[in-house]
Amino acid sequence: MKKCSGFAPTVLRVVVGLTFFLHGWQKLTQIGPAQFGGFLSSLGVPMSGFFGYVVTSVEFLGGIALILGLLTHLSAKLLAINMLVALFLVHIKKGFFVSGGGMELVLLLLAATVSILLSGPGKWAVDNYFKKK
Repeated sequence: MKKCSGFAPTVLRVVVGLTFFLHGWQKLTQIGPAQFGGFLSSLGVPMSGFFGYVVTSVEFLGGIALILGLLTHLSAKLLAINMLVALFLVHIKKGFFVSGGGMELVLLLLAATVSILLSGPGKWAVDNYFKKK
């Protein structure tokens, strides 16, 4: 079992990356970054139009980067910040369960991104090809 432990971060990274990629894709193609910015405006977020595009880009591109294991530390850090903001701005006041808009999924994604930050990208990652030997 110990010889497989280096693959655990890979599994987590790919699944979390896919989740963020799909959420970013949804904002990009179905909701629209500008409309998402309108939602942020309703929450009182300054420069909400700009941040609509930032959040969409971070989720979409950060998700792809996590799937590949490319710029893993930076991607996980930006996605963790994204989840912290979502947690405190929207979800924490709606309770725990995702069915009521609560923090369940956001908290899980925050924990997963922090775990990736702490463990690194795992054995199968593009980042590993750029390590100094």
